[in-house]
Amino acid sequence: MTVHEELDVALRRLEATMKATNLWQMESPGPEAFASQQPFCIDTMALPQWLRFVFIARLDALVEAEAPMPETCDVAPAVEAYLAQEGARANDRLLLCKAVEEIDRLVTDN
Repeated sequence: MTVHEELDVALRRLEATMKATNLWQMESPGPEAFASQQPFCIDTMALPQWLRFVFIARLDALVEAEAPMPETCDVAPAVEAYLAQEGARANDRLLLCKAVEEIDRLVTDN
């Protein structure tokens, strides 16, 4: 399996996990939200919105184009912090963090 195929599987796992933990159902942010200059668009989106509409979307495009991987990816700590702050259930936090950690690893190692 190529790294792009592995990344696609990991992205689908993150999507399924977000759906299972009720973090997928949301409206798309307006165009102005995507113009944010802040990490994770923190000033214009909630982290689950950013994961769905920016992170997953950009990595899907990378997979589709079989483009080179970014140099590093370190999103899991932000996900962990957000979920802890929001009081997410421990099991949900664990599942989401593991899914994002796998994506971080695939991108950074390749």
